[in-house]
Amino acid sequence: MMTASEIFELRKQGRKEEAYEEARLLYANDKSPYVSAAMFWTAVDVLRSRVYEGKTDEAKKILMALERLQPNIPDKDGWGHEAMSCCRSLLEKGIERHHCIEAGAVNMTVGTWGEDLAAAYLREKGYVILERDWHSGHRDIDIIAQNKEWLVFIEVKTRSTDDIARPEQAVDWKKQRNLMRSINNYLHYRNIEQPWRFDVISIVGSPSKEPQIEHIEDFQLSVR
Repeated sequence: MMTASEIFELRKQGRKEEAYEEARLLYANDKSPYVSAAMFWTAVDVLRSRVYEGKTDEAKKILMALERLQPNIPDKDGWGHEAMSCCRSLLEKGIERHHCIEAGAVNMTVGTWGEDLAAAYLREKGYVILERDWHSGHRDIDIIAQNKEWLVFIEVKTRSTDDIARPEQAVDWKKQRNLMRSINNYLHYRNIEQPWRFDVISIVGSPSKEPQIEHIEDFQLSVR
């Protein structure tokens, strides 16, 4: 049986499902604060995965378990409280999307469609998607992915027509400032020291129109 430290190391490597199963085994025998924290954070990861997979019923059960776990974990920086808020918001969006699909809705928002398309595009290019719609307070990062040695933070800009400004113009200084804060929070939250970069993906089109995809790698954030 793994220790809590070994489980956190698995999580850091991106092996979320394996870390979650090991945490469940350990937590069944040890409910100390540090083990509870390992159970909590691996469950947060898996809840997000279940929402993206459309398994909202399973995600609801995980959220209930998280609500029971949260009071028992060390949380001096408030990361646990923020994670719970993000999980609730993500699950609500997932349930809403699931209901639309069940009803046969075809009027998916252009933004959501664009992010799904961008994620599929990145996977085809060999990227491993780690997070989608990661929130830090009121700020968010559309996609976080691994590309070889790089951790990549990606902003997706979706437009129904190309009769507007270029994507890099849409990422103005205020947006860049918020993105930089979110990136710093994520790096601290995950205790990450590997090299990272910021990309922009521009998509022109709609669910009923052939899309044009432009991927701008290593977009330089200029924060005032």
